Amino acid sequence: MTENAEYQKAQNQELRLGAEEGLDVSIYANPDFNWLQMEQIRMGLKDKVDVSVYANPAYSYDTMKQIRLSFYSEIDLIPYLRRGFTDDALEEIRISLLNRLPLDDWLKDDMCAPQIYQIRIGLSEQLDVSAFADSKYNWRQMRELRLGVEKKLDTSLYSNPLYSHFQMKEIRLGLESGLDVSSYCGLVHSATDMREMRLSMIDHKQSTEPMPLDPVEKKSPRNPGSSRRVSQFDISIEENGNKAYAFIPKLADNSVTEEDIYSDLERRKIVYGILPDAISDMLQKGKTGERVLIAEGISAQRGENGWFEFFVRLDLPRIPAPLPDGGVDYANIEAFEMVDEGETIAVYHPAGKGIDGTNIYGETIHAENGMEKPPLRGEGFTIAPDGVTYISKMNGKFEYVNGQIIITNMLVVREDVTAVTGKLEVDGSVYVIGSVYSGGYIKVTGDIIIEHNVETANLIAGGNIMIKKGSCSKHDCYIEAGGEVSGSFFEAANINAAGNVKANYIMNSYINTMGRVIVSGSKGVLLGGRICAVKGVDTFNLGNKSHLKTILEIGRNGLYEKEQALRTQKRERLLAELAALEMSWRKILRIPPAEREGQQDLIQKVRATILSKNHDLADLDAEISKLANMTDQNMKMPVCVKGIAHEGSVIIINTMKFLLNSEVKRVIFKLRNKKVVMVTL
Repeated sequence: MTENAEYQKAQNQELRLGAEEGLDVSIYANPDFNWLQMEQIRMGLKDKVDVSVYANPAYSYDTMKQIRLSFYSEIDLIPYLRRGFTDDALEEIRISLLNRLPLDDWLKDDMCAPQIYQIRIGLSEQLDVSAFADSKYNWRQMRELRLGVEKKLDTSLYSNPLYSHFQMKEIRLGLESGLDVSSYCGLVHSATDMREMRLSMIDHKQSTEPMPLDPVEKKSPRNPGSSRRVSQFDISIEENGNKAYAFIPKLADNSVTEEDIYSDLERRKIVYGILPDAISDMLQKGKTGERVLIAEGISAQRGENGWFEFFVRLDLPRIPAPLPDGGVDYANIEAFEMVDEGETIAVYHPAGKGIDGTNIYGETIHAENGMEKPPLRGEGFTIAPDGVTYISKMNGKFEYVNGQIIITNMLVVREDVTAVTGKLEVDGSVYVIGSVYSGGYIKVTGDIIIEHNVETANLIAGGNIMIKKGSCSKHDCYIEAGGEVSGSFFEAANINAAGNVKANYIMNSYINTMGRVIVSGSKGVLLGGRICAVKGVDTFNLGNKSHLKTILEIGRNGLYEKEQALRTQKRERLLAELAALEMSWRKILRIPPAEREGQQDLIQKVRATILSKNHDLADLDAEISKLANMTDQNMKMPVCVKGIAHEGSVIIINTMKFLLNSEVKRVIFKLRNKKVVMVTL
């Protein structure tokens, strides 16, 4: 059995999806994660949330899901996670916080999800939850008490936690029926005993003089001296006092009048939403044995949540459309949206006010107002004096990423770029509608998008570079990006990138990337040249039948060592700066207290600078550690070939060299015991 057999099919699917989406799958390429956990991490990476918070095999899929969802609403679940809440409990907490319910006033560390649910429902219905929001009650006991509070019963008669929820239910049902429950609400009575006593009391009521309790039985007012008229019916209250139903049982000589119904409604203090036509129709048509709605209040209507109306498209695909062969359609992707200076890009519609309702007792049901959204963040726009209209400050490229508006300067070149055009240096981005030919030079702080081809040229971008058709030259095309580089194909190109390099075809190119080289599609091939990719290579075919030498350097290659050296130098500079600051701080501490008062600004400045430098050092150490972990022997897929790997290919992983001397199919090249080995996909 191969080493890769430890992964289930679903796990491999999640890894493949992540790789195809250009995500850092090394974060979840761990057999300790099941596929559901992998899915949550992948979805978080795709949405650019901080998955490190929950990418831990100790957290269940449900826990991961709730933490991921909390990021979208700017809700912090981490304090609750640290208190020991997980899975469904976190979901209840998240929903409560989302609806701005004061759950923290009642939440205890030993509460389970169903208990929290009962409290949440009570708070959302504006009930006095103090009667049941206590961990001394289990969730079923809480439910019985909550139902009692909803129906305005005296819950103190069964609030003893020593009662089982079955006993509580029998007492609650007795109170709802208007019975004197004191005769059976004692701990000495089992729930079964209570039920028998309750039913016996109801039967006794029905066979004796009418009492002002349900079911109703009255004498006929027309013949005071005559025999009693049988009038039995039941009125039940539902939906928290918003509806009342009448039920007339099928009994011999059972005669119910409108006076009986209205009298009982008055006794119950039901004064609003009474339906006279329904009552008349029920009695005239003799509707027995069925529940009839006879009173209905008006439900409260929650206000509409605040929302943003955008006048630019937000749904531009982040990932190009797939081609029939599994490749990627770079040529037809819409990479960005353009906006003009002064253009309205969004308008905020404030949350609406709720509309109060009225229950059948004539009481006001207070409605919740809609939830407001926080203002949009970002750059390149201004907010009009009305406080709700967002206006572009420039002609530029519009992006909406992680809830932020980013508008950056973009120069649109509506012709080919050549030596004649001259150097283009832009503080922002450049979009070339044509191609870039011999002598073309573009340098930007943002992105470069080329609609057609690139030949001999120099492209330098602080962000991403996309060449929709591709690049073909004679090793005199130089591409450098602080982000990703992508295009339909690259032939004889020299590429340096901090992010991934993606194409459908790469031939005789020299590529240096801190990310991963991804060649898509069943016709995709990585052929010739030298590829230095710290995170690895994912291609369909590697090399060709002519045994054209193709060299892959993965992991701790020259590029990696250079990057680590730069970070080490930066760390040494930070340590030197911190040492100087701490020396200054010690000098300040030696100043007599009386003299320090006049130097408070200096003291605060030094203290803030030390704190800032310490944060920078911690972040840098995290980056160094992440880079080291990314290239250790536990890398699951340093080189993945989904099709054919041809003879003549050279794979070097962490300086360990492997020469492929025969054709193989569907393999992963990886390190094992400091040797490069092949593992079947």
